Amino acid sequence: MVRSLWSGATGMIAQQTNVDTIANNLANVNTTGYKTERAEFKSLLYQTLQTKTTTANGEQKPISAQVGLGVRNSSITSIFTEGSFLDSESPSAFAIDGDGFFAVRDGSGEVQYTRNGNFTWAIGNNGLNLTTSEGYQVLDSTGKPIAVPGDYVTSNITLSGQGELCYPDANNNAQGLGIYIGLYQFQNPAGLEKTSSSLYSATAASGGAINEYTTNLNIKKSGIVQGYLEGSNVQVADEMVNLIIAQRAYEMNSKVIQASDDMMQQANQLRR
Repeated sequence: MVRSLWSGATGMIAQQTNVDTIANNLANVNTTGYKTERAEFKSLLYQTLQTKTTTANGEQKPISAQVGLGVRNSSITSIFTEGSFLDSESPSAFAIDGDGFFAVRDGSGEVQYTRNGNFTWAIGNNGLNLTTSEGYQVLDSTGKPIAVPGDYVTSNITLSGQGELCYPDANNNAQGLGIYIGLYQFQNPAGLEKTSSSLYSATAASGGAINEYTTNLNIKKSGIVQGYLEGSNVQVADEMVNLIIAQRAYEMNSKVIQASDDMMQQANQLRR
């Protein structure tokens, strides 16, 4: 019965993590570029009550008798399916059509990756810099911060089908600036480490960033759509169903603890 108490407790702890994950998904249903997360579980060690050769009369048994000792959370995995495109009036709003990621340099100088293309132009020392809402610099295809001359009118900056920034000449014809917004892919996006503001950092599990413009690997290149943002891929109906399931599982595990407590109480009263 002590085993059942601990098994029920581990189930409640695991389902609490599951509810926390679902709550985070629902909280970010309107977060640009957010990817829904799923809590994964694994069973704990098994305790052998009888070996496969132990019987009352000494005969061999084909299988042993083992009992599990509960459950624990093994990982929280991000699901990198593409979200729906949302119309934006900002000329510096970009959505990725494909598996790529934008690259940005954070305040500490580290390169982070994101699907959130809600960028803005900010005045910097070398002109106008394309940045995130937090002020992180967006990187181009060569890994350098994107910057254009300071006298440019940002509403006139457009994007070609190849991801090149363009600006109109004297005849109002868009001319390429030779600056391409960087796009990067990963062999295992689920291995990326999640940070704040929908940013991800590369890890050994995700593999190194693959530059879509310079790689020779056989990957499908992504496209960039100007004037749109990628919404989150959270499905509210699915999350509500998962929340009900997690709540019922939490309730059943609590009843296991209650039943074990009742059985122990009955056993303690046998001597009376």
